[in-house]
Amino acid sequence: MLREQPFITLIMDPCSTPPMHRSAARFTFLLIAVTCCSFFFLVAHAQKQPALASENNVSTRCVPREREALLAFKHGISNDSTNLLATWRPGQDCCRWTGVTCSNQTGGHVVKLDLNGAFSFYPPLVGQISPSLLSLDYLEYLDLSSNNLEGSNGSVPEFLGSMKSLRHLDLSYVPFSGRFPSHFGNLTNLEYLDLSFTTFFGTLPPQLGNLSKLLHLDLSWMQSVQSTDISWISHLHVLEYIDMSNITLNSIVNLPIVANMIPTLKHIILSNCSLPSANQSIAHLNLTELEDLDLSGNYFGHPVASCWFWNVTSMKSLRLDGTYLHGPIPDALGGMVSLQHLDFSYNGNAATMTVDLNNLCKLQTMYLDSSLSSGNITEFVEKLPQCASSKLSVLSSPSNNMTGTFPNTMEHIISLITLILTNNSISGAIPPGIWNCTSLEYFHFGSNRLSGQIPLLPRSLRIFEVPMNFLSGVLPLELEAPNLQNLILSFNYITGEVPRSICESQRMAFLDLSNNLFEGELPHCPRMPNLRFLLASNNSFSGKFPSWLQSSSSLVFLDLSWNKFYGSLPTWIGDMVNLRILHLSHNTFDGDIPVNITDLTRLQYLNLAANNISGLIPPSLSNLDGMTLKHPSGSSEDNSYSMAFDESQDLFSLVMKSEVLKYGAHGLVALIGIDLSLNNLTGGIPNEITSLSILSNLNLSWNHLSGKIPANTGSMKSMESLARPLKEQPFWRYPTKLVGFDIFKLPGPVI
Repeated sequence: MLREQPFITLIMDPCSTPPMHRSAARFTFLLIAVTCCSFFFLVAHAQKQPALASENNVSTRCVPREREALLAFKHGISNDSTNLLATWRPGQDCCRWTGVTCSNQTGGHVVKLDLNGAFSFYPPLVGQISPSLLSLDYLEYLDLSSNNLEGSNGSVPEFLGSMKSLRHLDLSYVPFSGRFPSHFGNLTNLEYLDLSFTTFFGTLPPQLGNLSKLLHLDLSWMQSVQSTDISWISHLHVLEYIDMSNITLNSIVNLPIVANMIPTLKHIILSNCSLPSANQSIAHLNLTELEDLDLSGNYFGHPVASCWFWNVTSMKSLRLDGTYLHGPIPDALGGMVSLQHLDFSYNGNAATMTVDLNNLCKLQTMYLDSSLSSGNITEFVEKLPQCASSKLSVLSSPSNNMTGTFPNTMEHIISLITLILTNNSISGAIPPGIWNCTSLEYFHFGSNRLSGQIPLLPRSLRIFEVPMNFLSGVLPLELEAPNLQNLILSFNYITGEVPRSICESQRMAFLDLSNNLFEGELPHCPRMPNLRFLLASNNSFSGKFPSWLQSSSSLVFLDLSWNKFYGSLPTWIGDMVNLRILHLSHNTFDGDIPVNITDLTRLQYLNLAANNISGLIPPSLSNLDGMTLKHPSGSSEDNSYSMAFDESQDLFSLVMKSEVLKYGAHGLVALIGIDLSLNNLTGGIPNEITSLSILSNLNLSWNHLSGKIPANTGSMKSMESLARPLKEQPFWRYPTKLVGFDIFKLPGPVI
């Protein structure tokens, strides 16, 4: 037997062996390390493809007939956008071409052709699959996935069914048309078949049952495929993995009986298959190797306790989300000691969970979102794994009508990384034991009945969201969470000043302090380079416009409305070039509207209403490209800031049409408006404002404007709300959606 000690000695000795010079020892050490690493790399690489153990080397030369076959394949490719086949040249050794593998064991024949385009933004290869591949008699591995390929008539080439040496075939994400072909059943040596995300339709053929050597079968998410008989699956005697997600199986009632005939099965994935029921019983369970069962998205609608799988103790992952199973979750769940992942979310709040999970020491994630009819949070937490080495990292149980107070001790769940308990009725204080959760990164506790003060936070915390609770008191002077990215405290009763320590969170991207009782000035935080959202509305903040925002070039959303800010708006406000939403209404800002504000070319919403702003409306408002067709919406940037706002579960109020309109996250992307009402503006309405072609809301009421109404107002087809007195004007001359003609004090006629 080999001993490990000499190897360790070789590694450790060079730095301490007296006869050898230190530099020579260091060189020897490096030489040994590189040699060992190279050896282990080669061994690992060889083990990855046992069927292709002998691959390309200097002695391997391409078989001329096979080179010509590959060149004929290349000739059928009409577009090679990534130059995947650039090395495929006449007269060259095809065993050195990209994607081609030869084997000395077969006399240098091509055994592997891997041209998958999975890592390209667009399909790298476009064209037809040439029948010349039939000349590759020794080909065992063929991967053409994620390419835009087809046969001569647009369907999968029938000749592929004649390549009987194939052991691995991957045609996933290739847009073949036509009925699901039966000739795949001729490939009796196949061990791996992936046809997922293709555009076949029709019925799965029973010939697939001929693939008796198959280990891996993925037929998921094909365009429109169904099966009324799955008995052929029972002939796949060594099958380990099957994924038939999105295949219509609405008449299949014998699934567990068929699956139970294949004791080698480890992964069964049948999500969104329209399976009618999981209410079957198995007399003798053979699925002793089953690790992964996914039945999500099938509407069962029967008691969860009657399901057939609760005695499968080998299970590591169980997905039942969207199945609408109801009633008590059986105690058998507590005996699934191998379970690592459980998803029982979105089942209609009709289940109950009182099962003891104390022994599920391997459980890592548990999702119960919107599934339980009720529950006590204290009892629920006490029944979580109690193991010394608990691995529970994600606990998600929002919208489950949970009540009670969160237990003070969190010792047995200190491994948590994510805790989501939003939209329940949990009361009491945030447990001080949260400080001991040294791995906790995500804490979502919004829309509950929490009270008391916010405690010190774990240093590991990245997301802390507790909006819509009854939290009060002042924030701790030291939050102790330098990694915070999202801090959402809105709709609480928190008082006092915001501590300076909040500025230490240099990764902060989303800060929501709105709808509290804060006072004083916002702390000076010039070192928040990633801050994109700052919401501080409906408080008693005071002071001038925060000067530190000049360095916040990443800011997208700024809401300081309904506070006590004063003074003039700074000229540098135009430096916040990424700003999309600027809401400063209901303060006491004065002075002119700075001309530089029109440098905010991405601005989509500007609200300066109810201040003491005077002077003229800048004609350069036409520079606000975010309110024109020059800046199209729907971009990836729009989506990113919409999703980020989604996390706060907040609403943004806009006074228009003499009512309060509520805009959620997705509405904000489409919100394009200007509100300058309730100020002391003078002069006329600049004609240039009519160039804001996608402006949907404009409110200039309750000012001291005079002059003529711009003639092109009627061309603003996106306008939904305009506050002005045009009672005497023909309605047809103006946008068809206009309502709410308000006190505008414009005596002049339309030009």
